[in-house]
Amino acid sequence: MTSTVSDFMAPAVSSVGAYNEALDITHSTRPHWQQVMATLAGLGTEGMQKRQRQALRILRDDGATYNLNSDPLSPNVWSLDIVPCMIDGTEWQVIEQGLIQRSMLFDLMYKDLYGEQRLLKEGIIPSEIIFAHPGFLRQCHGMQQPGVRQLIFHAADMVRGADGRFVVIGDRTQAPSGTGYVLENRTAVSRVIPTLFHNSNVRRLSGFFHALRNTLADLASHKTDTPRIVVLTPGAYSSTYFEHAYLANYLGFPLVQGGDLTVRNGRVWMKSLNGLSEVDVILRRMDDAYCDQTELRSDSRLGVPGLLEVARNGNVVLANPLGSGVLEAPALLSFLPEISQFLMGENLTLPTVKTWWCGNPSDFKYIQENITHLIIKPTYRSFNSKSIYGHSLDSRAREKTLQLMRSNPQAYVAQSYIPGSLVPIWNNTHLENRPCIFRSFTVAHNDSYCVMPGSLSRVAESAEDSIVTDLSGARSKDTWILNHEPDTAHISLSESIPRDEALVTNLPSRVIENLFWFGRYAERAEMSLRLMRTIFKQLNGVEYFAPESSEVLLGAISHLTGALPSFSNNPALWQNPNKELAALVTDSERVGSIKFNLHNMLSCGEQVKEMLSADTRIILNELRDHIYAVEQAYKDGLPAVPEESLDSLVTTLLALSGLNHESMLRGMDWMFQEIGRRAERARLTATLLRFTLTKPLPSMQQQQILESVLLSVEALISFRRRYRGRKNIAFGLDLLMSDITNPRSLIYQIELLRKYLDELPHNGNQPLGLVPESRQIIKSLNDILLADLEALEQIDEESGLRKNLEDLLMQITQQIEQFTALLSDKYFDHTAGPQSLNNTTWKTDL
Repeated sequence: MTSTVSDFMAPAVSSVGAYNEALDITHSTRPHWQQVMATLAGLGTEGMQKRQRQALRILRDDGATYNLNSDPLSPNVWSLDIVPCMIDGTEWQVIEQGLIQRSMLFDLMYKDLYGEQRLLKEGIIPSEIIFAHPGFLRQCHGMQQPGVRQLIFHAADMVRGADGRFVVIGDRTQAPSGTGYVLENRTAVSRVIPTLFHNSNVRRLSGFFHALRNTLADLASHKTDTPRIVVLTPGAYSSTYFEHAYLANYLGFPLVQGGDLTVRNGRVWMKSLNGLSEVDVILRRMDDAYCDQTELRSDSRLGVPGLLEVARNGNVVLANPLGSGVLEAPALLSFLPEISQFLMGENLTLPTVKTWWCGNPSDFKYIQENITHLIIKPTYRSFNSKSIYGHSLDSRAREKTLQLMRSNPQAYVAQSYIPGSLVPIWNNTHLENRPCIFRSFTVAHNDSYCVMPGSLSRVAESAEDSIVTDLSGARSKDTWILNHEPDTAHISLSESIPRDEALVTNLPSRVIENLFWFGRYAERAEMSLRLMRTIFKQLNGVEYFAPESSEVLLGAISHLTGALPSFSNNPALWQNPNKELAALVTDSERVGSIKFNLHNMLSCGEQVKEMLSADTRIILNELRDHIYAVEQAYKDGLPAVPEESLDSLVTTLLALSGLNHESMLRGMDWMFQEIGRRAERARLTATLLRFTLTKPLPSMQQQQILESVLLSVEALISFRRRYRGRKNIAFGLDLLMSDITNPRSLIYQIELLRKYLDELPHNGNQPLGLVPESRQIIKSLNDILLADLEALEQIDEESGLRKNLEDLLMQITQQIEQFTALLSDKYFDHTAGPQSLNNTTWKTDL
């Protein structure tokens, strides 16, 4: 049966003075909302719930996160409501012109404050607002970037007033966030309600990003036709790191951190495998103060020392320019009408929220008399600044707030409270109205600005919540700007600017280091899981498993994981191993445990999120689900059949390995991930053989250990077919150590490492003969090829061990470890961050 909107629309929440986006004053659906509301009604409750789950899965598979809590096992998935917010195209044209005018004004303000400072000299802006602002960077005075516009990126937060007009309540000018999330929202919503999207004549977003890419390229057009443009991110634990990686991939620019860049000879360079590559343009995603430890915050570990000096000299261009944070001060909004008249000779067509600065006595008097109708904000926006809603204060809190403001009036502003317009959201089983805020974006283009035909719309999680102005604590919505005819424009980003082939293949050393360790941690987890499964099968199997055999396997898992002392020389644990085995599986604080290795593998993956394919992200999400399932299975100790709970982890890791082999291009990223995996497999295989086969045991126990080792590396069936029941150690070593056709044999890993080393880039300071890392691999290869397997099987009378075998495996292990150390020193960046000789973080409240 077909539903109607009223069937699952919750009763309207009373919100005095709030404009309803979907319904008019007679509660009839507005014309441009009729198609979407009819579609929602046709889907019904089950259809909406299904599509909301699909959208959540798409976001999770895409790695869309916000505010990552330093835990790669449980990142916060970006919150999205699938009901789009609709704005009529005719109305948007007016908004668009207002946003262009506003961006032009802020560009003129930036030029004036860091140039002639007429606004200050003429008294349009009180000087104390600017000079006391920590975001006003005197070091940037007189700095001029190429192009007509200095302010490249601008975002404006808007709400719709009760009269239906949009009002700007704040601006973002340092590194405005949200454009990547707009793209992701559009991708998800258009996939779960595709028919509605295609039938609604929604304006496309690609033109905005085309303009952004062209603008960034034009900033360096006076130097080169193939500019090197990078996206500078604070790192994987930035709350908006997903957006940084998403934008870098979408625009086709390398994603770099401060440590990936260096200043040499008055220019900025990217450190990579192929040496240093000069950088022409930086699209920065961090605030001004953190960009340069030399002249700005000396305690920052995110920026590039000397960056500001290079920018001043015109040898690198930043978007946005340093110093633009001063324009975000809420206090400036109080003077914006006068600023507009002074700089442009015109009124703003897009109104700004009425703002009062407490440093003005008449304004402060008004604020004290009308605080219940106002929002109190700090004069200067900061990361942890909070707004105080006057209508939510009781008499005691109101007086406390006024006392705080009286103690330092220049530090506060007040704004009129405008409740956000109400939009419908899907809340589990029904539609509800929630207050909404819109963030619009503009980018400098030619001599004007290009406006994104859409916005990042955010709604409060609860109907009682106030509007939030940051990205956290709110649900997002896709915003559709409706055309009267289909938007058929197709713009390919790949054709917008010439491609720099050097940057296509040149990766920051940080990226390849993380991929190298991604491969190593994956292999550690897989081999530990395989041996742990074997131990569970043998200890809990039908066949008798001798105590001597158990002791050897338990000792081997201790040395394989490196979680010593564990079972090593600990008879008490041999008798009751279950608690220790469970800890080796699920204790993430235990260095070397299975969960520890998986956690670190996922952390490395987060660091290079932009390098991971969509299928890889899906597999990693499945891995997170399986890790959680294992945690639940082991929360009360070992489950009844513990090996079964580990099967899904092994299968997922195998799927990840297979995907890398079948789908990943054979570039340096794949090469180093593969080197890490092969080096770790070689080291762990040598360790496994050393701690299982060098100790002589009685015939039955020796056979049990050999079969256990073969079982753990998936070679038992091949061994039985090849050697037909002959189970002495020499035959096992032949298959596990010397068989070049066995993809899990020791020689197979060493031979691949030799091959990969030949394909790595080398600098001009090559030593005569073999490079040191190649020497370690050739030594290991020769040691295996020249080994006499029957001699290795022999027992040394003095030590009672297979001493020849133990010495060989110890030597190979040491050579592999030396190889990885040499490789790390040669290709990875281990330079310590620069240490400032003086503190450049000055007090501003003297």
